[in-house]
Amino acid sequence: MAQKLNLSSLKAFEEVAGRAAAYLDACDSDSRRANLDPDHYQQCAGLLVHIFGLFDARQNFLPLLTQSPAAREIAESVRVGRLLQTSCLVYYPQVAAALGRAAAEKSP
Repeated sequence: MAQKLNLSSLKAFEEVAGRAAAYLDACDSDSRRANLDPDHYQQCAGLLVHIFGLFDARQNFLPLLTQSPAAREIAESVRVGRLLQTSCLVYYPQVAAALGRAAAEKSP
């Protein structure tokens, strides 16, 4: 049975996304306060990609997108990725099949 996401759960995602975006923005701005950890940076970016892949960023995280350049860039990347995925599946099924095979070959 699928569970519905309640308001407090969405707020928790909002808070986590905000913290991840703040770290990315601090590192990207070359702030002396930010202690750049490449692994943590990559994990924060991956977390935002995952969250924005689950939820429509424009609908659910508009305040974050307004204040965070990193969040905007990642949300736009996720949006473009969805468009490409849809276009590939609908208009180029052979390309989609080839990409699927290539991805399967690279998977451990």
